[in-house]
Amino acid sequence: MSSARHEASTVDPTRVPVIVAVGETSGRGEPMGVEPMELITLAATAALRDSPTSEPWIRRADSIAFCHIASWAYASPAAALARGFGATPADLFDAPIGGQWPARLLDRAAARIASGESTVAVIAGGEAQASMSALVKAGRDPVDDGGWSTDPGGPPTFDLDQLGSAAMQEAGLISPVRIYPLFESRFRFESGLDPVARQAECSELYATFSVVSEQNPYSWNGRARTAADIGTPSPKNRIVCEPYPLSMNAMPFVDQAACIVVTSLAEARECGVPESDIVYVWGGAGAEDAVDILDRSSFGRSRAMEDAMDRALHGAEIGVEQVDVLDVYSCFPIVPTLATRHLGTLKSLIPTVTGGHSSFGGPLSSHSLHSITASVREIRGGKSCALVHANGGYLTYHHSVLLGAEQHPLGYIGNPEPEVLESDPPPRSPVEDGNLVVETVSVEHSRQQEPNQAFLVGRDERGRRVAAQTAPGDTASAHALSLHRGEPAREIIGATVSVESNEGNIRVRGR
Repeated sequence: MSSARHEASTVDPTRVPVIVAVGETSGRGEPMGVEPMELITLAATAALRDSPTSEPWIRRADSIAFCHIASWAYASPAAALARGFGATPADLFDAPIGGQWPARLLDRAAARIASGESTVAVIAGGEAQASMSALVKAGRDPVDDGGWSTDPGGPPTFDLDQLGSAAMQEAGLISPVRIYPLFESRFRFESGLDPVARQAECSELYATFSVVSEQNPYSWNGRARTAADIGTPSPKNRIVCEPYPLSMNAMPFVDQAACIVVTSLAEARECGVPESDIVYVWGGAGAEDAVDILDRSSFGRSRAMEDAMDRALHGAEIGVEQVDVLDVYSCFPIVPTLATRHLGTLKSLIPTVTGGHSSFGGPLSSHSLHSITASVREIRGGKSCALVHANGGYLTYHHSVLLGAEQHPLGYIGNPEPEVLESDPPPRSPVEDGNLVVETVSVEHSRQQEPNQAFLVGRDERGRRVAAQTAPGDTASAHALSLHRGEPAREIIGATVSVESNEGNIRVRGR
């Protein structure tokens, strides 16, 4: 750190945010069929057990914030948790959907404590998507057969606008499994890697993640896998969208929940929390990119991710070499890859403490809450500084937070409000007959493990960006745009293809 170290003793301890308790639960240790709020209550109870004092932290909370719950709808989960523990917080906040929110909510809680607005803050979230899916698959009603609450609560609703812009929807770019491969393929091309070499990198990375997951008692899968097992397509590990097999996709069908208690250093000490159990929240930074991915200037990087991590480190006046715990959002391999390439971290620093979305589990908007709890355990175990990165949307919303074993010299140095980056979108063109240079592509496979539909972003002869999809079942066009069908794997990114418009879709002419 800088010469500001001597200022640490002058920071008011009532304005220094710290984590004093964390709790997690996983459906692996609970009966199937438990609804989300019940899982989250279990995690909150575990957080109380985690505290070495008998302090009723949650009942004392003046702020309760919740990550979005997708598996069941509640009028206000923050209010429900408050009622369950007899708390009367002045601040109740239920976040919208987005994987960036766990880190941002922690930064928000820390900022409120640093400003004197709050004394005890609780952050919670969880999902019971596995139980929900199991009930539906068995033909059982969650309310009538499972006893899930309806007051206030009920089946989740879905907003089509959450999928993406009208242009994205028209081009079929409406889900993470189709969109993240677009970034993967362009990054690989710009890095000069052939598909086989890059696939080997991804397989090794996620094999390493699975070893971490096996050691995590709250993971969903909890089984280490080899790189060959992860990277080799099979009936149980089919390609979803090239180049990712199922084992490289996030696993959202989990029952997992987590809870964090944040207070001030003065309050922690007055309540008798041992210094060894106190983890300091230094603060963080957030950034947002263009919501419409077709307005991004590049698919080979994430400017918002880079900005959020850089500003967090800059605000703390440290370099990445001082970070000894790193957890990067990992819904697909491209996210931790982009982060570690930008940071320039040592290969010995594995960018996960949970085990990643595919092995540990990906409870939609609350995965990084588990990353924070695991990072707290790492720091209590002897590590000094943790950087947790959280991502929402399609590499759209990012927030990074820093945790420390010691107080930062300046106290809290974060900002929960994200920077909205200016975009320089390329000109666009509707689908027309002609030649396109492939900027990036994602090819979805059928359950018979064959290319079935392609999603293309390209540039026409005037340099305008074109986004389009082939018709489902147009296997000829899907094969023509496939990245790795055939031996050896071939390159399609950067190639010129001839297309014709066909009832809103494209058909690839012979190539």
